[in-house]
Amino acid sequence: MVITLPSPTSPLKIGTRGSPLALAQAHETRDRLAAAFDLPDEAFEIVVIKTTGDRVLDRPLKEIGGKGLFTREIEDDMLAGKIDIAVHSMKDMPVEQPTGLLLDTYLPREDVRDAFVTLDGGTLAELPEGSVVGSSSLRRRAQLAHRRPDLKLVEFRGNVQTRMKKLGDGVAAATFLAMAGLNRLNMTEVPRTAIEPEDMLPAVAQGCIGIERRADDTRAASMLEAIHDTESGYRLACERAYLAALDGSCETPIAGLAVLEGNSVHLRGEILRPDGSEVLADEATSDIADAAEMGRDLALRLRSRAPEGFFSWLEVHA
Repeated sequence: MVITLPSPTSPLKIGTRGSPLALAQAHETRDRLAAAFDLPDEAFEIVVIKTTGDRVLDRPLKEIGGKGLFTREIEDDMLAGKIDIAVHSMKDMPVEQPTGLLLDTYLPREDVRDAFVTLDGGTLAELPEGSVVGSSSLRRRAQLAHRRPDLKLVEFRGNVQTRMKKLGDGVAAATFLAMAGLNRLNMTEVPRTAIEPEDMLPAVAQGCIGIERRADDTRAASMLEAIHDTESGYRLACERAYLAALDGSCETPIAGLAVLEGNSVHLRGEILRPDGSEVLADEATSDIADAAEMGRDLALRLRSRAPEGFFSWLEVHA
C-alpha cells in the first residue's frame, strides 16, 4: 500500500503530555519515525496537551478519577482530528481504549525496575526507622508497607523535578521513581538505587512507551508498524491481559512482569492489600502465542485465592 508521508508543510502531529519525560518520549518516537522513513524533524509536530492529571496535583489520583486522567484529553483531541498519534507511558494507560482508537505499537522497553531515591544515595535497607517516604503509587506504598512497616508514607505527586525539589525541601527523606524515566531523561545526577524485580515487582507495563492512533488511519498504521518492537508487544499483551482480568486501575495495588525466554513468556504477578498487610503472588509460563490467555489465567488464580474483603475492588467486582 502506498501512503502519503508527512512533510514540513503537512506534518504528522504527535500528541503528548508536557512533562520533561513525556516530551522525551515523544521526541524518541519522532526520531524513530524520521529514521525509518528518512524524514526531517520538520515533518513532525509535537503537540503538548495538558491533562487533568497534570493540572490537579494536590490530591491522590484515586480521588479524581484514576489512570484516565493522564489520557482523556489527549484521546479526545485525537478523535477530533487535532493530532494524528499519541505517545504514552504504558503504565499510565487504562486497559481499554475509547471506541475508534487503537494502541498496538510499542517501542523497545527500557529498564523495568523501580529506583529508590534519597539525596544521599542511601538504600532502602539503610533508611532509619520511622523515616518519611513519599509516593503517589498505591503499588509502591503497599509493597513498602509490607517490607518496612516502620516507615511513614505520604502522598508525593509530580514529575521527577518536582519530586526532587520536595526531597530537598524536607517533605520526605526518600521517594521512588522509575529507572526508565531517569534513563530517558539522562538524569545521572539523581542519586538512586535500582530495586530488583525479585525485591519489588514493578507496575504492569513499566518502562514501555506505547503509541495510540485512530483505528481508521491507514497512514499512521503503516508508519507505526515500522517502529513497533515485537518483543515488547508480546510482553505487554501478557501483562495487560493480566491487568484487565484483575480490573486494574490506579486504585489497586497490582504488580506484574512478563519476560521472554526463547519462544516462551514467563509472568510473575502480585496483588496486595493497600496497607501491605498481605501479599498474594503467583507465576506461570506459556508459549508466546498463548501469552494473553496465560496472563488472564494467572489473574483469575490470584483472584480466586484472595479472601473476602482483600481490598475494595474485589468486593465490588466479585
